[in-house]
Amino acid sequence: MDDRRMFELAQALAVAKSRQDLPAAMRLLHPDMVLESPAFGTTARGAAANEKALARFFAAFPDYLVELEGHADDGESLVCWGTARMTMTGPRFGVVPNGRRAEVPVFLRFTFADDLIASEHFFLDLSSLCAQSGVSTDTVRHTLFGGTSRVQGRR
Repeated sequence: MDDRRMFELAQALAVAKSRQDLPAAMRLLHPDMVLESPAFGTTARGAAANEKALARFFAAFPDYLVELEGHADDGESLVCWGTARMTMTGPRFGVVPNGRRAEVPVFLRFTFADDLIASEHFFLDLSSLCAQSGVSTDTVRHTLFGGTSRVQGRR
């Protein structure tokens, strides 16, 4: 797949997600799509899991907007970077956010198959999102990952 087509698919997905248009987003995804969001500790595999993950994400961030500001590729995968604006809402994270819209840098890595997006790795700084949302990163991490939120190597 050429670099123009890869970016066209990534940009179309960004637009669909920014409109919270689940059907439009799903049309861009390969049936075996893998969506990984390390900051949230989630991995969704396959169409049904991706649809559920996106619906849950849109419920938590109903005004999500992402702008892709740059990209690069190696002929097989595409990386994009930009800014996400989003307001944390709802009970998913175990905190009561301040209702302010956060603005965080994002980095996305995509792979492709059959002229569709086969995988997306969505990276953002959870601490920055939490700070702007007025919530404890430790509490959110505990809700998402369980256990303790101590920094490794510190007691």
